[in-house]
Amino acid sequence: MASSLKYVRMLPSSVNPEEARRRTFEFFKLACRSIPTIMEMYSLDDFVTRSQLRSTIASEIRKNAQVANHKLSCNRHQRHALSSQLVLVINMLLLKGTEELSNIVDFSKQRHHIIGQYILSGHGLTQDLDSKDEGASDFLKNFYKSNYF
Repeated sequence: MASSLKYVRMLPSSVNPEEARRRTFEFFKLACRSIPTIMEMYSLDDFVTRSQLRSTIASEIRKNAQVANHKLSCNRHQRHALSSQLVLVINMLLLKGTEELSNIVDFSKQRHHIIGQYILSGHGLTQDLDSKDEGASDFLKNFYKSNYF
């Protein structure tokens, strides 16, 4: 089933922003290669397609795009210090992403975790809000709206 993806390993830390960028693309490719295995392991075919899951992975990576696109408008010494801090942040984000992918591939998460976190993500709880509130008072409708995150 997932013999090549069973052990997701973390590569050595990046030294410069170019290497961090390359490692980010490598992580994306690794995550995309693991999609068929994840779809099979968690039986996700009835919820999402492979391309939708690939788009979800890309959007999760793009959430942190502002880190790599940070403008470095300062002198050369300060730019080098900020650049090294930027690489450390990117390394940390790659470590967290690799750990998350490893947990998913190792079946450390349950199916409903994957569905709730990556498939329904933005519109999970608010989808069933209308059916629950049909006979409720205005007070309860406002209460439900304010307590859904």
